[in-house]
Amino acid sequence: MQLITDAISSTRLGKPKTFRNLTIFPVFGKVIVPDYVTLDEALTNKFAKVTEVSEGGSVPELKFINDSDYPVFLMEGEELIGAKQNRTLNLSILISAKKAVSIPVSCVERGRWARHSVDFSAAPRAQYAKGRARKMAQVSASLQSTGTRYSNQGAVWQDIDEKFHRLQATSRTSAMADIFEQHSAGLEEYVRSLPPEEGQVGAVFTIEGKVSGLELFDSPDTLRKLWPKLMRSYGLDALDRAGMTGEKEEEPPDVGPNDIEAFLKNLVGSEVKQYPAVGEGEDIRLSNVGLTGAALAARGRVIHLSAFAM
Repeated sequence: MQLITDAISSTRLGKPKTFRNLTIFPVFGKVIVPDYVTLDEALTNKFAKVTEVSEGGSVPELKFINDSDYPVFLMEGEELIGAKQNRTLNLSILISAKKAVSIPVSCVERGRWARHSVDFSAAPRAQYAKGRARKMAQVSASLQSTGTRYSNQGAVWQDIDEKFHRLQATSRTSAMADIFEQHSAGLEEYVRSLPPEEGQVGAVFTIEGKVSGLELFDSPDTLRKLWPKLMRSYGLDALDRAGMTGEKEEEPPDVGPNDIEAFLKNLVGSEVKQYPAVGEGEDIRLSNVGLTGAALAARGRVIHLSAFAM
C-alpha cells in the first residue's frame, strides 16, 4: 500500500475543467520518460500481436506476443477488436520484451463467435467507466476466491445490453463498439473540449457533480497517449447520465476539491490485497465502502492506478 500512498501523495490537484455534465480535475506529478510502449504503439509498429489462444479460441483469454525489445503496457479497459469476437482487458498489464503471455479479457460482443481476422487490433476507446468499475470488482472477487482474473461474463453482457437500451443504440452482434460509434459525434466533443495539460499524469472525473473515477499514470507521456480513450470511456457515461443527448448547457461544477480529497482519502484507506501480476510486477486490488480500485506496480513505481466510485 505504501507505493499507492506515495503515488497519490506525490501529486497535486489542478483547477477543474467542465464541458457539459463532465468535470475533470487534472492531477499533476513527477515527469518521467516511460520505459515501455503502449498497446497502440506496439500493434501499429508491429512490435507485437494479439491473437486467440488457439484455433478454437477461449472467451476469457487471449494471447499477447511481444516480439520487440520494449516492454508493452496494456491499460485495463482497452478494447481489442477482430478475431472471433471483440474483448476488453480485465486489468492493466506490463509485458516484458520477447515474451508471450495469456491475458485475461471479457467479451463485449455477445452475438459473434466467427473469425473476422487472424489478429486483433486496438480500438480507439476503453470500455465505458461504469462497466469498467463493475468488471474490476468482479475480477477482484475472482482473484480472492479462485486465484483467477475472470469477470462475470453474463453480468458484463447484461450491463452492455442495458447501455444499448438507455442510449437507443443497435447492433447486429450486440457489440459495445456500436454504442460508441453511434454516439461518436457527442463523444468527440468531450475529447476536443477537455484536452490534457502539460505535466498531467492523471485526473479525477466527475459526472453531474458526483465523482466517477480516478486514473493515475507514472508518466505524462502515457496519459497523453491514452487520454482520448479515457475521454470516450467517461464521455459515454456522461452522455448516458445526460439522458442520451448530452445537450445540457455547460454549468459550473457542483463538486469541489474537498469532495475529491474525500474520495482520495477513502482510496488510501482501502483494504489492500496484492497478487503477482500477469506480466511484470504486482497486481494490487483495492476496496472500501463505495469504492473499487486496482493498480499495476512494477519497476519500483505505480504504472497505472484506477479507482471508481461504486
